[in-house]
Formats: sequence, C-alpha cells, structure tokens
Amino acid sequence: MITLLTIFSSCSSKHKAKPNTSIYNIKVMGLEGKPINLEDYKGKKILFVNVASKCGFTGQYEELQKLYDTYKNNLMIIGAPCNQFGGQESGTEEEIKTFCQRNYGVTFLMTEKLEVKGSNQHPLYAWLTKKELNGNTNTSVKWNFQKYLIDEDGNFVNYYYSTTSPLSKKITKHLKP
Repeated sequence: MITLLTIFSSCSSKHKAKPNTSIYNIKVMGLEGKPINLEDYKGKKILFVNVASKCGFTGQYEELQKLYDTYKNNLMIIGAPCNQFGGQESGTEEEIKTFCQRNYGVTFLMTEKLEVKGSNQHPLYAWLTKKELNGNTNTSVKWNFQKYLIDEDGNFVNYYYSTTSPLSKKITKHLKP
C-alpha cells in the first residue's frame, strides 16, 4: 500500500537538500589574524574566491574590487589566499595584504591562507565543495580564482571556474536588487 508519506518522500527528493551545517557557524581567520564572523554577513550575498598573487588570473583582483564597490550594500567578497596551485601564493600574510592593497586597492575581506582541497581542507571549503554540507552540489576547486556564491540566507547559489570574470552576467544577475 502506498502511503502519502511515500508519495511525499519521492516528490521532495527532487528538490535541493537542506544543508546539514550553516555556513555562518564556520570559523575562519582574517589575513590580519582576527576572526571573520560570517554571521555578520547574513542578509548579504557572499562571494568566496580562492586567490593567489602570482597567477595568470591575478588581474581578477581588479574586477573583484569593482564588483565589491558596485554591490557592497548587498555583497561581501571574501578572498582566500591559497598556495595549493602551482605555489602561486607563497607570500606571508603581510606580503599578501600589501600586494593586494598596493596593486589592486583591495578593500574586501581576505582570510588567512587556506587549503581549499586535500586532507587539510579548511572547513569553509569543505562546506563549499560537499553537497552533504551545503545541501546543493559537490564540486572541486580546480585552480586559483574559482568563485562560490552564497545567498543572503547562507544558501549555496552556484560556483564559477577561474575563467569566469567576476563581472560576468553569470554572477551579476544574482546581485541586482
């Protein structure tokens, strides 16, 4: 005998799963050694980007800053320096901060150096890349400047490979009020 619960279960399985963990509960340190409280950005979209100073995509810092300047009332960008791809972010936290400010005028948030893949993957990137945590999809970080967009309520929206410009309509269509 088919029950209503069975019918409901089979219908609801086609929808996105609820994440098991809130992104707002993840602890991450800023580039200057102070904690970044992700909960402070509830009500705003967050774009996470693993960044590197010596990458072919490093020029995207300029576009990320333009995106932030344009949408900062509704968007926080959080750059996560990572040295896992070609050793392209070998600098110290102070060197990274100086490089970003001097060359690109970066004013958006930057985390401490993070591992975005592998056995020492930071919990933030575990959440961004594992469906069991984000409730949406499994991904893997392929290279520097891969982007992950989270909505105002902390839900996973989408991810974008390094080749996607931060100013692309693929991203900005989610940012317009």
